[in-house]
Amino acid sequence: MASWPRIAGLRVVMSWPDSQFAPPPRPPGLGRRRLAGFAGAMLIIGGAVTIGVAVLLQQHAPAPSAAAAGTIGKAGAKGPTLRRSMPLSVTIPAIGVQSSLLRLGLNADGTLQVPSLTTSADRAAWYRGSVTPGQIGTSLIEGHVDSYAGPAVFFRLGALKPGNSIDIRLSDGVTAVFKVTGVREYSKDKFPAKTVYGQTDYASLRLITCGGAFDSTTGHYLNAIVVFASLTSSVKA
Repeated sequence: MASWPRIAGLRVVMSWPDSQFAPPPRPPGLGRRRLAGFAGAMLIIGGAVTIGVAVLLQQHAPAPSAAAAGTIGKAGAKGPTLRRSMPLSVTIPAIGVQSSLLRLGLNADGTLQVPSLTTSADRAAWYRGSVTPGQIGTSLIEGHVDSYAGPAVFFRLGALKPGNSIDIRLSDGVTAVFKVTGVREYSKDKFPAKTVYGQTDYASLRLITCGGAFDSTTGHYLNAIVVFASLTSSVKA
């Protein structure tokens, strides 16, 4: 039976059951370290801003509306796919985001590396342990909601709605165009790690940041905002 421990307040799948979400076989211990890294990301993304700048400045990041919940997957045909190519930047016109992409991996303790709050809070990061945007599977991009100086790159992520576009420029000159299918806010105590991080049979994208109330006692946000998107087209430069 699969074990479901809690790490950083999240319920994380540490051993995958036999299902469509099971990742391909990896070297012993690697999958476990990567999943632990996902939990580490949710601990730190925006949530480790211990002084809660946005709260102090009375700036509140938008929360997803009930109407924006949409769907978390793609119905019908699997849709287009792209070959592996490193992501260079992300553009989200609806919320004014245009950021180069860091490529981050895991820390020595198995947690996911995140952008520096002091030097890179305005940049999003692609987790290089996931597929590149446009490949079949789940590609993961995360960013801070705020920083010591105020709103960060994904401050307005919760304002996205189904149908909004997310453009990822790739190193081979192709821009992968994703459409948002749903935007949801989850309590970290009940975070659906399998749903968010599980592999898909189409080219999917997840954007993640923190949200909800800031707990000044623990120095973390209580919720996480997740944007679900799927590849719809591509443009060659």
